[in-house]
Amino acid sequence: MQSITELIPITPSIDQLGRIIANVAAPAFLLGAVAAFISVVISRINRVIDRAQFIHGISASDSAKAFLKADLPRLRERARLLNRSLFCSIVAAILTALIIFVAFVSALLQVAHEYGVAILFMAAMLMFSVALVDLARETRIALHDNDLHV
Repeated sequence: MQSITELIPITPSIDQLGRIIANVAAPAFLLGAVAAFISVVISRINRVIDRAQFIHGISASDSAKAFLKADLPRLRERARLLNRSLFCSIVAAILTALIIFVAFVSALLQVAHEYGVAILFMAAMLMFSVALVDLARETRIALHDNDLHV
């Protein structure tokens, strides 16, 4: 018959937990950076939406501002790129949070986690890179002469 101490899983020591915390420091900083990036993207999306709502509010009889309605397709493209950037950055944040979770759970269960963490990290960086590329594409089309009017 097994004793109670044999049934309780061995918990990591303070030194092991210290190493785990040190190992997840980089993903934690990445998570903070992705959160800040998400804030920037949301701010840009709000500006595009505000601009589109303003343009939709221009009456057909307002000939001084009617030329701005031609800008709606460009705003739609910007919104599409920003939306994809937001989605990819949120996925990157989720994957980064999973890295931290997997590191702690695998330490508690005393399971090797290096390959899983490496795959999650590469996937998070890939998604974050796609988000950055979409933001770069959006910034290329963001400033237009019409934005300097009104």
